[in-house]
Amino acid sequence: MPLPQDKGSSGYAHYLKAQKRARLGITLSRLLLMVAFLGLWELAARLKWVDPLLTSQPSKLVTTFRELAFHGSLLMHTRVTAMETVIGIVASMALGTLIAVVFWWSTYASKVLEPYMVVLNALPKVALGPIFYIWLGDRYSVYGMAVAISVIVTIMMVENEFKEIARTKLHLMESFGATKLQMLRMVLLPASVPNLIATLKVNVGLTLVGVIMGEFLSSKAGLGYLIIYGGQVFQMNMVMVSICMLALMSIILYGIVNLIGGYLLKKGFHGRT
Repeated sequence: MPLPQDKGSSGYAHYLKAQKRARLGITLSRLLLMVAFLGLWELAARLKWVDPLLTSQPSKLVTTFRELAFHGSLLMHTRVTAMETVIGIVASMALGTLIAVVFWWSTYASKVLEPYMVVLNALPKVALGPIFYIWLGDRYSVYGMAVAISVIVTIMMVENEFKEIARTKLHLMESFGATKLQMLRMVLLPASVPNLIATLKVNVGLTLVGVIMGEFLSSKAGLGYLIIYGGQVFQMNMVMVSICMLALMSIILYGIVNLIGGYLLKKGFHGRT
């Protein structure tokens, strides 16, 4: 539905109501889909369509969550994974953006290192797990995996944005004799904020994958460790609760990034025009 030009018109009010109904419909559809999935899962387990010992069931997950949260160490493991994920996101964004700036600053360095970036991006990062474990130990190897998974994507996304901005916005500054530092500070970084937010959204999932892979391989704490331990002792309820906590953590982190992005857009960082 096109947006009416006159915001005081009845057509605009009708448009707002239609948009509100559409958002409400989407929200209700999401909730109904989740309820249907959980209901089907519970029904399949109760009627023995699936083996509840292998798949668990929603009603048992509530009990297991309560036991692990109040009498176990679920909150501690969740806190460990959350801390590792946040540190991994910050480190990968900072390092990736810095390298992207270097590549924009030096075309020579970009051309020389571009093939290596492609190879590293295609390399299965799980193969680096034993190397990080030997180099960094069982604690810091998790951070190594988290950064390794997300930093290359960060470099490529941010560098591509820098190149696009350079084609459209920097020629005038160059003609007036602006230095590269001035162009970086006054144009390139502010105009890249929407792309940095988009990269951050991608890194939420990638970094969490890296953290869980690191915890699978070497950690003694965290939700990844809890999943491995639950699988080893055949406690599928523990595994499913840990996965649900990971899903909840992903939603929270993604929501925080959305809030940051909305705030920055309100401050006027709209990217390329």
